[in-house]
Formats: sequence, C-alpha cells, structure tokens
Amino acid sequence: MDVDKKNFYWIKVDGEEKLATENLVIGNQVYKEKLVKKKDVEYRLWDPFRSKLAASIMNGLKTFPITDKSNVLYLGVSTGTTISHISDIVGPRGIIFGVEHSSRVARDFLDRVASHRPNIVPIIQDARQPKQYFSIYGKVDVVYVDIAQPDQTEIAIANCKLYLKTSGYLFLVIKTRSIDVTKNPKKIIEEEIKKLEQYFEINQVIDLYPYDKDHAMVVAKYLKGD
Repeated sequence: MDVDKKNFYWIKVDGEEKLATENLVIGNQVYKEKLVKKKDVEYRLWDPFRSKLAASIMNGLKTFPITDKSNVLYLGVSTGTTISHISDIVGPRGIIFGVEHSSRVARDFLDRVASHRPNIVPIIQDARQPKQYFSIYGKVDVVYVDIAQPDQTEIAIANCKLYLKTSGYLFLVIKTRSIDVTKNPKKIIEEEIKKLEQYFEINQVIDLYPYDKDHAMVVAKYLKGD
C-alpha cells in the first residue's frame, strides 16, 4: 500500500528543532538553505524569516491541507522560496501553478526553481487576470496568495471562484501596509476577513510576528465552488 509522506518535518540541528521539508531535488538549494541528511533522506531547512507559510507553522498553524499529490494555485511566487518547499511537499504526483507578474523576478524564479522542479508550472501573468492562465486544467485543492496589492483579497476571491474546489482551502497573506499605511493593521485584517466571509468559512487567522511585521495569514475553507 502506498503511504503518503508527511508534509513537513522537525529536524534536530545543533541541538535545536528546525522546520524542514524532504528535498524533491537532491543536492539542490534554492536560497542557500541548509541541507541535512538523516537516514539516507535529504531535508531542506525551511526558514520562517524567508517564508510566510513557514512562519505560520511556527506560530501555530492548525490546518495544513497541502499534502502529497495536492494541486495548488500559488499567486505571487516571487523568487520561489515558499513554492520550492510546497514543491517538496506535493511531490512528483502533485502540481503547483505558480503565478508571477514581474518578469524580472520571474526570471530568477524560472532559473533557480521552476527549471529544476517538474511539478511547478510557471505562469507569467497578472493575478488580476485569472482567465488568462491558459496552463491550468481542472480545479485545485489549495489557493495560496502572497501579493502586495491594495485589492489582494478581491484578487484572491476572483481566483478562487475560477479555480478552487468546493471545500478547498485559501491561504491568504494579508499585507496590511500594502492595503493602507495609515490604518491600524488589526482593523485592516478585520475588514479583509469580512470580505472573505461571504464565500469562505474562516478557519484560522495567524499573526506572523516576529517573522513579518503587520502581516497575517488567513486560512479559510471555500464554501461556494461550482
């Protein structure tokens, strides 16, 4: 019987427990992260100061629906730190559609990450134009959104309506300073969550401090798929 692998691991390094994923591409580093070998398995340490998903795990993430074979739509891959760890987790039978608008950043992502990992499909496109993603087929299990736009929540909802399965999960990084620098960050987070409640059941809201200031991760279950 085929047993699914765990999605992430705690590895003891220098007497300290560190977050890690099992490396899909042996010997390959993405952001100079440490590679650790234990019992013939290579792990990549996952830095919560470089990845908001890792920061969420460190700060008590309760639901982790990204597993072996998951299909994920990732908006705002940047240079590819977090998507590389998701690539480790979903493995060769999963797929991640990675959307990045900035061609300069996307080049780095293509060179360092996507070209080494066949389970990543790069999409160089504006997340505001989800109908233009011609590579995506079928619905995904998870939509992960990490974009610095004032309308980031609306962009997330539009993408979920097109691509997320009913009862699938949204991971939305709320970057309060990208929405309004003058408002109280807690107030902004409350307002953005209200926008989601029409379509989602809010599962958890995680403050990402001390890894990121004025950022929150919202984990929500999609109620209104087609």
